Amino acid sequence: MEKQIISSQQFTVITLLYSIGTAILIVPASITKALHQDAWIGATIGVLLSLLLVKLYITLANQTPSNSFVEANGKILGKFLGPLASLGFLSLTFLSAGELLYFIGNFMQTEVMPETPTISFIVLFTIIIVFASYLGIETFARSAEILFAIFSVIFIVFIICISPQINIQNIQPILETKTKPLLISTLSFMSIFSFPFVVLLMFFPTGVNVQKAAQKGFYLGTIIGGIVLIIIISLSTLVLGSTNTAAKTFPSYALAQRISIGNFFQRVEIIMAVMWIISIYIRTFIYFYATVIGLGQILKVKDPRPFILPLGMCMVAMAQLAHPNIVHSNNYNQKIWPLFSGLITVLLPLLLLVVAKLRKIKKNEDNQQRDNTQQDTNAQQNSNNQQSASILKDSIDTQSDKTKQKSKEQQDTNTQQDSKNKPNTTES
Repeated sequence: MEKQIISSQQFTVITLLYSIGTAILIVPASITKALHQDAWIGATIGVLLSLLLVKLYITLANQTPSNSFVEANGKILGKFLGPLASLGFLSLTFLSAGELLYFIGNFMQTEVMPETPTISFIVLFTIIIVFASYLGIETFARSAEILFAIFSVIFIVFIICISPQINIQNIQPILETKTKPLLISTLSFMSIFSFPFVVLLMFFPTGVNVQKAAQKGFYLGTIIGGIVLIIIISLSTLVLGSTNTAAKTFPSYALAQRISIGNFFQRVEIIMAVMWIISIYIRTFIYFYATVIGLGQILKVKDPRPFILPLGMCMVAMAQLAHPNIVHSNNYNQKIWPLFSGLITVLLPLLLLVVAKLRKIKKNEDNQQRDNTQQDTNAQQNSNNQQSASILKDSIDTQSDKTKQKSKEQQDTNTQQDSKNKPNTTES
């Protein structure tokens, strides 16, 4: 499988939509349940702290800039511990991909098409993910740019339409929440919003054409995605109130149901569903694609595409087994997911960074890269010298041939002149 490269702008768009993911539907209820009218404050703190997490990931990526996260595990931790850490990482991505399919089926059946079986939505969405994985990250990145334009237009229209129903009293009083619930809810928010950013290290910076610009795009995508979530959480509280927001399973969808302009522009909540489907498609694909590529790198397979279809079928089964009901899903996301994801997405990168610093991985890699560059330069210089020598030899040979040819022509001319003069001598 040929290495595919995306632009820094495409990486920014992917980061932005990936950060939103499922959070646009499920986060407002969970964070408002704990923080009430101060939910937007917890989200704001979570976004700011997420920038430190992005800094961690960028620093780790710079230690092994030519390797993906799975390859970095093997390079830093060794041939034994590295694959074990990578398997733990891939278990996170695969389980998360299956859980997102569960969210898709549950939401579509509950809110949009209640008479359609859940498995229908799961299978249809899996076909899209599998097909996108066969096409590769470059095609996916181009589609993400198109979907981002659609997402932006819908989001702006949504804000304009819901703004007349804002009641500023719904977020008062401010700063009433105690410190402990605020910290816990902020970490829970980050576990859904920014902890999964570590998956982006599967193709950052190795799969981005301009690494410096991609680093800025990492921060920019995180900030803009965080602002989108803060706005959604704030609007849910301002329009529905903290009590109603906490009671709803999908408060942002219920928020869109409130849109009514002139008694003719109504029932447009499907626009929120479109926004959510776009963002969850981005995140599900990244989870699944990282699983496929990571498994291929562990098994040393050049072309991992044969894994796509079997893993896609397993992902459908995982979606059916992920959660028996929505209560189990909520408990998992609030109690188990922050700990499980934090172990893989925070502690493991910190461990890799510390070990890489101790083993001076970056320094050794730079020296090796410098040696390779010097070897390439010497080889190029030798090639140029050989080429120059060959050209000089050809030039000398050509000149020699011309001299011989000219000498031969002169001899032929002399011979002809002698033959002409000979008869004249005989007559005289």
